[in-house]
Amino acid sequence: MRKSIIRYAVAFAGCLLAIATAQSAGALETLQPGERLTLERAIELTIRNHPRGLEMKSAAVAAGERVGEARAALMPQMYSVGEYLRSTDNAIGNTTYLNPGFIPRITGTVHGAPANVGQSFSTGDNFLTGVAVEQYLFDFGRVRGRIEQRDEEAHAALFQSQATELDLVFEASQRYFALLAAAQKVKVYRKAIDQRSEQLHAAQVKASANLTSQIDVLTAQAALTRAQTDLLEASDQQAIARVALNNIMAIDRNAPDYALADVLTYKPVSGSLDSFFASAIAERPELRALEAEARAAGAQVKQARSDYFPSVGATAGYSAMGTGLPAANNFNAGIVVTWPIFNGFATEHQVEEAKALQKAIGYSIEDFEQRVWLDVKSGYLELETSVDRIHQAEATLAASSGQLELADKRYNAGLGNIIELTDAERFYIEDDAAYVDALYGYSVAKATLDRVTGAAIHAAADK
Repeated sequence: MRKSIIRYAVAFAGCLLAIATAQSAGALETLQPGERLTLERAIELTIRNHPRGLEMKSAAVAAGERVGEARAALMPQMYSVGEYLRSTDNAIGNTTYLNPGFIPRITGTVHGAPANVGQSFSTGDNFLTGVAVEQYLFDFGRVRGRIEQRDEEAHAALFQSQATELDLVFEASQRYFALLAAAQKVKVYRKAIDQRSEQLHAAQVKASANLTSQIDVLTAQAALTRAQTDLLEASDQQAIARVALNNIMAIDRNAPDYALADVLTYKPVSGSLDSFFASAIAERPELRALEAEARAAGAQVKQARSDYFPSVGATAGYSAMGTGLPAANNFNAGIVVTWPIFNGFATEHQVEEAKALQKAIGYSIEDFEQRVWLDVKSGYLELETSVDRIHQAEATLAASSGQLELADKRYNAGLGNIIELTDAERFYIEDDAAYVDALYGYSVAKATLDRVTGAAIHAAADK
C-alpha cells in the first residue's frame, strides 16, 4: 500500500515537473517595474527560472518516463511486417547452414537435377505479410525487477532535483542577505559623510574665527575623504551583490530596478541539536535519493537472479507468403519457454556485482549520515555564535555611540581636540558596519542550518 502511494506521488510529481518544464521553455519570469523584492519572491524566481533547477526537473521527468518504458514489457507486444522482393528461385535442397541474418532460405531440391540447375539469373515476385503478438507471462522477477529498479531511480532523480532546489534556495537567500547588508553599509557610510561634512564645516568656521588651528580643518577633510572612499567601496559591493542576486534569480539582464522589502534582523536560537539532526535525517533529499538508489540496486539483484530460472511467454501470429497472389496463409500460436542453461557463470558475476553495488550504496548512506551530523552540529554552533556576536556588536555600538557623543561635546566645549573626535567617529562607523556584518552572519548561518537540516525544502516546495 505504501509503495503504491509513493508511486502515485512520484507520477503526480512527474506530471507537475513536466508542466513546469514546459512552462520554462518560454520566456523566463522577471520582476515588475518598481516591485519591492522580498526573500520569498527571490526564492520563487530562482526556483522557476534557474537553468540548474530546470535541468534537474527535466532529468526527473525523463527518469519517470523510464518507468513507463519498463512497464511496457508487461503488455502485449504486436509486430507487423510487409515485404516485396524480386529474387531468383534457385533451389538449395537440404543444405544446412547458420543463417547470418540476411540470406533467405530457399526451398526445393537439386537431387538428380542437372549440375547447372542452380545457376539461373531470372527473378520472380515474392510477397510476404504478417502480424505477430507476444505476451509476457512469467520470468521469476526480471521484468518486475526492472520496473522496480526504474521506479526507484525515478524516486532518486526526484530527490536529487529537490536537493538542487535546496542549494538554489540557500544561494538565493545568501545573495539576498548580501545585498541587504551592502545596502545597509551604504547607509552607514552616507551617514558618516553627513557627520564629517558638518564637522568639516564647523572646523572651517572656527578656523576662520581663529578659534582653532588649521590642522582641525585638514584633519576633518582627511576624515571626510576616507568616508567618501568607504562609501565608494560599499556602493561597488552593493552593485556586485545586486548582479549576483539577479544572476541566481536568472532574470533578464535588462530587468527593471527594484528595492528590497526585508531588513536584516535576528532572533534567539530555538530547538536543540538533536531535534535539528532528526529533522535533517528525515528531510534531506540527498539521503532519500541514496536510499532509493539502494532499493534500485536490490531490484538489480532480483533481475540477475532471474537468469537461474526459465522465462515463459505466449506468442501468436499470422503470415501470408508466396510468389504470387493469393498467397499461402499460415497461423501459429503457442507458449515459448526459454531457460539459460550455462552462460559462462555470467549470472553469478552479475548477482555478485549487484550485491556489491547495493552494499557500496549502504556505506554511502552511512557516510552521508555522518556528514549530516557534522554539517548540522557546525551549523548549529555557528548560529549560536552569530547570535552572541550580534549581542557583542550591539554592546560595542552602544559604547561607541556614547563615546562619540561625549567626544563631540568635549570638542565643542574646547576640552577635546580634533583627533579625539575623529577617532571616536571612526570607531563608531567601524562598529556600525561590524553590527551589519554580524546581522548578515546570522542570516547566512540561519540559511545554512535550514539547508543542512532540509528545512528549506518546504520553502522550495511552496514555490
